Amino acid sequence: MKYIEFTVNPQIPKALKPLEEIAHNLWLSWNDDALTLFTRLDFDAWIQSNQNPVRMLGMVPQDRYEKMAKDDSYLAALKRVNEKFRTYVAGKDTWYRGTRKNIIAYFSMEYGLDVSLPIYSGGLGVLSGDHLKSASDLGLPLVAVGLLYQQGYFRQYLNADGFQQESYPENDWYNMPVRRVRDRDGNDIKISVDFPDSVVTARVWEVRVGRVSLYLLDANLDENSEADRRITATLYGGDREMRMRQEILLGIGGIRALRAIGINPAVTHMNEGHSAFLGIERIREYIRHDGLSLPEAIQALWPTNIFTTHTPVPAGNERFGVDMMQKYFDTIAAGSGFTWEEFIALGRENPADHQEPFCMTVLAIRLSAYNNGVSKLHGDVSRTMWKQIWPGLPEDEIPITHITNGVHSRSFLSAELTELLDRYFGPRFYDEPTNTDIWNRMDRISDEEIWRTHEIRKNKLVSFARKRLKDQLMHRGASQAKMIYADEVLSPYTFTISFARRFATYKRATLLFRDPDRLRRLLTNPDRPVQIIFAGKAHPHDIPGKNLIKDIVHFASDPEIRSKIVFLENYDLEIAKHLVSGSDIWLNTPRRPMEASGTSGMKAAINGVLNCSILDGWWDEGYDPEVGFAIGAGEEYADEEMQDEIESKLLYDLLEREIIPTFYERGRDGLPREWIRKMKSSMQKLGGLFSTSRMLTQYSETFYLPALKNYERISKSSYQIPRDLADYTQRLRDAWDAVSVFDIAGGSGRNLKVGESFAVECRVQLGEISPEEVSVQLYTGRINAEGDLVSPRLVEMKPGTADEQGHLYKTKVRCETAGRQGFAVRVVPSHRDLVHPYVPGLLRWNG
Repeated sequence: MKYIEFTVNPQIPKALKPLEEIAHNLWLSWNDDALTLFTRLDFDAWIQSNQNPVRMLGMVPQDRYEKMAKDDSYLAALKRVNEKFRTYVAGKDTWYRGTRKNIIAYFSMEYGLDVSLPIYSGGLGVLSGDHLKSASDLGLPLVAVGLLYQQGYFRQYLNADGFQQESYPENDWYNMPVRRVRDRDGNDIKISVDFPDSVVTARVWEVRVGRVSLYLLDANLDENSEADRRITATLYGGDREMRMRQEILLGIGGIRALRAIGINPAVTHMNEGHSAFLGIERIREYIRHDGLSLPEAIQALWPTNIFTTHTPVPAGNERFGVDMMQKYFDTIAAGSGFTWEEFIALGRENPADHQEPFCMTVLAIRLSAYNNGVSKLHGDVSRTMWKQIWPGLPEDEIPITHITNGVHSRSFLSAELTELLDRYFGPRFYDEPTNTDIWNRMDRISDEEIWRTHEIRKNKLVSFARKRLKDQLMHRGASQAKMIYADEVLSPYTFTISFARRFATYKRATLLFRDPDRLRRLLTNPDRPVQIIFAGKAHPHDIPGKNLIKDIVHFASDPEIRSKIVFLENYDLEIAKHLVSGSDIWLNTPRRPMEASGTSGMKAAINGVLNCSILDGWWDEGYDPEVGFAIGAGEEYADEEMQDEIESKLLYDLLEREIIPTFYERGRDGLPREWIRKMKSSMQKLGGLFSTSRMLTQYSETFYLPALKNYERISKSSYQIPRDLADYTQRLRDAWDAVSVFDIAGGSGRNLKVGESFAVECRVQLGEISPEEVSVQLYTGRINAEGDLVSPRLVEMKPGTADEQGHLYKTKVRCETAGRQGFAVRVVPSHRDLVHPYVPGLLRWNG
């Protein structure tokens, strides 16, 4: 049966009308005074709506509206918040003050913005959400693109045996902070993508995030088949083919959606490889609309394309089999000019290996001039992992840098702590988000105020955990005795450890359970008791991860300790905010170096919750003894069993000898002064450094602004720059086999003093390439025991005379350090319009 549809909106009095606009902008998610307007309006409706302001407005009784419309105190608060909101959205004094003609388009598979919009699974999505919030704070000319999942990610619940189950409730978009995007005539904006067996149509929705728009594609339309409607059913759901279809819609459909809205994506940023097909769509546009050839279109795309990788292990990167790629080749590449061989080579580390699957990360890297990992350590890991793309290039020069992740501070600071910091940091804490030095004012706050604020948050956490646990037990049909027990779990006076993250095996959630007797003694110590809160989801197909959750639940069922260990189901942003603000220790135990960054620990740190973690991801660069605790010293192990044994003992020792005694050591005033000192130090040193304000400033200065400048130069040249670059690189490729370096003279066998210099010369055969088109470089440094150069430096060699044997190149090398030294000579491309000279296949070393 087909129903005739219509929409009913709440009848909000004119005096309260600003609530509607505020409810539809997720700016309210990081402004506690705005959230307070909704809880004051009708607290019961706020709770029943699951903290969804749009849905809540439709649940408020009309008589309540009429009453609040006459409440002068409420109206004054609404006026203040609305003025603050409008001033913010106007954005007159933001960090970015450039033109807004050309737009940065940010693509991600998921966005964790607020509990009212469940289209995220975990850390990647929350980072994407924080990225948008800080882009809004900085005033960047940025929009975002994603998919609108009808069922979002799954909702987790545990059965009576503690085994994870999944449910997939439907999202009601008409009662959520999203709106359909319409054209001037009021029609829905839609795009279509040709798939092998159908044409898929997608409607575009908009989420307002402060000053930034997030556009979401929705394939759940009547004009699509049932199978095609499922493309946007669930996040990370379905089989490999469904993932392929989702990623085609995201990358190709996403660019088409922006065009349909009237937005020019001058620069594109791919957050993970899921959206990498956008590069093919942009190439197709350059060919169809600007008359470029395929090589020219690639050169137009490359300096305006940005890729961020989050995966530190090869198996975690998206790969598709050759058969799958052949099936979808026309869908992806039709009209782009790619032959099958050219296209499949873009997704392979070794294009000559015809058995290698197609990797979305490799595609993204090859089509982007700007690539980065998400922590310093992850940058190192990524350069090692992907070095085969640039054969012969030293690992430290692989063009993958790092920009360490951060968190949007105001989204995760507790309301009580935000109020305290606003009072002592002053208005610049809100008005100047890029002023990260403001955290140095932590020493203005007394120990007493910090600790009392923490006690309030801890009480709230315990109360929240008890209520959540009670709801869980009720859902399972638990007995009345167990329901009473839920009111007695945890204590606001007990040292509290939290472990909350995705339950993947490498994160080792049960490392603390390796010696059960030792753990039991910690939990039941009458003088210095410990309690632990766990939360997190395993992927629906990850049975080992689900078994970790079951093991925790079984261990916690022991009557002696069941009030000391709690597992909170369905980990989401609401649980996260309580845990990162009310715990005492944030525990993280990944296998190094498998944690790309991690951001939950950053959220804890800004709240004064101390980190205890393996030195992996962000903690490898954030740790010092003043701000938290390290498990080990950054060791890596080949034997995982040995690693678990060693690091579990290190963790127990750390807890027993340092962490727990420091927490319980109180002065006459009852305050743990040393613990508070670490809390304040953690906030002061890490608060600004690991914020998304710092992160977005770094992205802007390193990637966004140069890429926008590249786009403007290319456009102003009427695409002559990419035409010249395509011609240049092709000429080099055609002649590169003739390039060689020989007859090197200088330095060999000599004993020199620090500060002395020596001359080096060599012959370089360039064939048909002119000296102006390449750079001949002397690569020199100290030689270590393995025979590798350590901390090498480059010295440019100058061309001299030429004859039939080649060009003579010379330079002088200054000896700057003592010890065994060495050098080699190489040839690389040199062109003023190349972002960097590291073009795969165009590198020649001396023999």
